[in-house]
Amino acid sequence: MASMATSSLEANASISAERIRFSQDELERRLIQLERLAAVGELSSTTTHEFNNLLMTIINYAKLGMRNKDESSRDKAFARILDAANRGAKITSTVLGLARTGAGHMEPIDLVSLVEDTLVLLERELTKYRIDVEREFQPVPHIQGSASQLQRLLLNLVTNARQAIGERGTIRIRISQEKGAVAMAIRDNGCGIPKENLPKLFQPFFTTKSGPDASGKGGTGLGLSACKEIIDEHRGRIRVDSTVGKGTEFIIRFPAPLKSETVSESQ
Repeated sequence: MASMATSSLEANASISAERIRFSQDELERRLIQLERLAAVGELSSTTTHEFNNLLMTIINYAKLGMRNKDESSRDKAFARILDAANRGAKITSTVLGLARTGAGHMEPIDLVSLVEDTLVLLERELTKYRIDVEREFQPVPHIQGSASQLQRLLLNLVTNARQAIGERGTIRIRISQEKGAVAMAIRDNGCGIPKENLPKLFQPFFTTKSGPDASGKGGTGLGLSACKEIIDEHRGRIRVDSTVGKGTEFIIRFPAPLKSETVSESQ
């Protein structure tokens, strides 16, 4: 009887532990989803401001085209209107992609174009804090990936870099091809990360942020954990190099396709 009771207790304990583990996984999944929606919400003020500027550009050049009857002035107005409309469409598609749930459809991704599209969303914030962005883009093959997930990854890493700098600094983004991989590095000249914190960076809920910064953005600790999850889903690897007082670099390597006919143009 005693052995039967012990077995029953062990079985119940095992079931309880499994339920707790499932609850924790579900909670983390939902928190990551909420973080994604919060990121979209944080971009709303930026995109609203940007759309207002685009609409003013379209209105002003439409008026210019109507006032001037000569063909060259009208062509110039039409070109500016088209550029503004295309930029607006790019912003809309990017934000809608970020708001989608799920892992996202895997397809060939032009990493250079994806970085440029993401920087469009962060342009106002980077300008506000006087952050320069240096680009070092080499021609690279397209990688297989989810555009929405990779954009979340980029938004998180670039925003973290901006926060590490505070105000007045430089973020350098490098894209290159290595043997069997496409590498993307994001370096800032901010405060750096203490050596003892480096092994904990990708643990869920670990954060070095004490609260919201001047932009109202704080840290839940889910950001880099979610980044690691995205990189793992893309069969990639990430390395972090950091020196306190000098800055931090995140280096991500994605597997390059064995055969690729499509190559990004260096910009």
